[in-house]
Amino acid sequence: MGKGLLGKKLGMTQVFNDKGEVVPVTVIQAGPCVVIQKKTEETDGYSAIQIGYSDQSERRTNKPMRGHFAKAGVSPKKVVREVRTSDVGNYEVGQVLKVDIFAAGDVVDVVGTSKGKGFAGVIKRHHFNRGPMSHGSMYHRRTGSLGATDPARVFKGRKMPGRMGGETVTAAGLEVVKVDTDRNVILIKGAVPGPRGGHVFVKSSVKAKAR
Repeated sequence: MGKGLLGKKLGMTQVFNDKGEVVPVTVIQAGPCVVIQKKTEETDGYSAIQIGYSDQSERRTNKPMRGHFAKAGVSPKKVVREVRTSDVGNYEVGQVLKVDIFAAGDVVDVVGTSKGKGFAGVIKRHHFNRGPMSHGSMYHRRTGSLGATDPARVFKGRKMPGRMGGETVTAAGLEVVKVDTDRNVILIKGAVPGPRGGHVFVKSSVKAKAR
């Protein structure tokens, strides 16, 4: 059964496990999320539920989405995602999902938008080596040769300077250390993509098995 929650990254801290070891964790305020739509094999070709997180004013919502939310009987949401699951029948439109759907020991994938770094050169962006720094070198942090001269073009995929960060990144196979149902907070071992306050999507891991 696939399960997932939308939330907000609050920051990082550390906790002690049962062995007295320090464990670095990311604190995520996960949910509450509301089920907006159910998708089935018969109607859509696959099984999933659509969930929404964080209320948004109606004037910031376009007309098609207003109708979509109105049909479900829920207020407009800022973030909407789908969770693939084979147990669609266990959910109802309008149902509220909270952090208690996860438990300590679960293995999850966390999807977020990485921090934007702006325009960056090849050394920072692709970890190229620099040239000699002596006075007469004239070649310090430049890109270097762009490839063969005969085609008279740059091949696709060439690593070059450009905008860095601000991309969708998935941190896979992270362990849930603790779930605080009173505060709707989940502690996940390690770092997750994005800045403090950034929206993240926590879902069951598609590869790793529970530890």
